[in-house]
Amino acid sequence: MDKVILTQENIGQEHICCAMSDKKSAEGVEAKKEWLACRMEEGLKFVKLNVRGKVFVEYLPAEYAWVPIEADGYTFINCLWVAGSFKGHGYGRELLKTCEEDVAGTNGVVVMVGKKKLPYLSDKAFFIRHGYEVCDSCVPNIELLVKRFRPDAPFPRFKSCASAGLGDDVKGIDIFYTAQCPFTVPYIKLLDPVIQSSSVPVRVHPIMTREMARDHRAPLTTYSVFVDGKFYTREVLTPAKLQKLLEEQ
Repeated sequence: MDKVILTQENIGQEHICCAMSDKKSAEGVEAKKEWLACRMEEGLKFVKLNVRGKVFVEYLPAEYAWVPIEADGYTFINCLWVAGSFKGHGYGRELLKTCEEDVAGTNGVVVMVGKKKLPYLSDKAFFIRHGYEVCDSCVPNIELLVKRFRPDAPFPRFKSCASAGLGDDVKGIDIFYTAQCPFTVPYIKLLDPVIQSSSVPVRVHPIMTREMARDHRAPLTTYSVFVDGKFYTREVLTPAKLQKLLEEQ
């Protein structure tokens, strides 16, 4: 399998797979590349198949992961994605093997999945087939999977804040996002007209640091929406979806 490893030297010229052909997300792609370049200084790896397609794995030391987990000594997979016509050729297995062999000296590998298959989250069944096991869960339907390389290594777990929500006294809609996904930044900007015309408070919170992400009040930090302080969805809102949500309040 012909693979390309992104570096700070080639990231400007290489596509990042998940938004390579979407011109509307150009600003988000640049934000994502800047985010990746900073994380590379902390050990992040982005390995992709050398094709014009969405086939890649992104991982980093769990201590530097932008998620509210405790997994010191482990490697965290941000994303493993094989899309479209590339499925069914063993590329996912090969990318996972690449990651595992690269970090063989760590406690193991941990990944976040849905209890059932969810959009834009790694497939639980795939990892279970490759020797992973559930080590923790978090509301509403998120699990941590782990493959331990050292049998005596402690199991990773979610931090308590990951299921805390924002509090019963918080009213309105709160949207949190990072630049880790190339679609979050442009879609946040598309929401501005709806937010400005809303009588219901809508607050937007960019997560700018790892510390903010590790203290987040939901398990998923790339994008999360809270309604009246309670976690509502992790799916990116379009203006139409936000308008519908506001009409329901």
